[in-house]
Amino acid sequence: MKKILVVLLCLACISTYAQRKRKKKAAATPPAQTVQQQQPAAVNPNATTSAKPIGVDTTKKAGPVKPFEAPLDGYFKKTNILSAKVTPYPNLRESDVAFAKRVWREIDIREKMNAYLASPKQRLIDVLLNAIDAGELTAYDPIASKEDPGGDKFLVPLAQGKARSKMADSSVVDKFDANGNKTGSTVQAGEFNADSIVKFRIKEDWVFDRQRSIFEPRIVGIAPMIKIKIGTTEDYQPAFWIYFPDARHILATKEIVSRSSDATGLSFDDAFVKRIFTSYIVKESNDKDERIKDYASGIDRLYESERMKKTLMDWELNLWSY
Repeated sequence: MKKILVVLLCLACISTYAQRKRKKKAAATPPAQTVQQQQPAAVNPNATTSAKPIGVDTTKKAGPVKPFEAPLDGYFKKTNILSAKVTPYPNLRESDVAFAKRVWREIDIREKMNAYLASPKQRLIDVLLNAIDAGELTAYDPIASKEDPGGDKFLVPLAQGKARSKMADSSVVDKFDANGNKTGSTVQAGEFNADSIVKFRIKEDWVFDRQRSIFEPRIVGIAPMIKIKIGTTEDYQPAFWIYFPDARHILATKEIVSRSSDATGLSFDDAFVKRIFTSYIVKESNDKDERIKDYASGIDRLYESERMKKTLMDWELNLWSY
């Protein structure tokens, strides 16, 4: 009898323990959400197709639009030339100048060595005009006066916008009255064509510094040349002058374009300071203030230009004895 009671008591304990375990498990598991099946609504033949879909939240606003950023055109970014600094000339004292000669040269960009000055990717004239329009450079009037017979002493600044207008081609336009009779004519400015600039004039000083024992040229000014009709002949004249020391910080950040390599690493300032161009002399300082074309013509001008160049080179060579 005692054995039967013990067995019944064990079965009761096991049953009670199983019920408690099922209750704890049911409490830990959240009740399944019942999904109500929606009956398909009747199709309205008059309804438009622009009805909002069920369950889509159309009140949510779109986030901020990320600004467009163009990908890098290549595998490296050219930053060295953009942050380049001008290398200043060594200080020059008047007492150290043992010899000085002023020379005017002309650079013809139609020559092969000067072709980079007229590259459509980076023209020298575009660099100068853009800097003038932005107020970073000052253009000076080349008109001769009593104080400035040559018109290249940087005495008369041009108003902003005047420099570009000087580069534009002009034409004579006739005026007519209501009856078709000619009453006069006026000069009308046209559009500027950068390809029409084929020459630049530079003014430089050749100086021998006895402190450093160096004979070197230093460019003072640069001017683009335009063709002007004088009487029955046409001649090139400066459109305006740029003071070169002020332009160096602009030219130092503009890379020149070469046909041999895209990574030249050279700026326009490097090209002028390192003399990476070919030119010919049109005038040197003299007591009569004469230009070569004032006393020579034809091929004799070229011979005279070469003679002046050789004279400068021989002066330095004659200083030294071996």
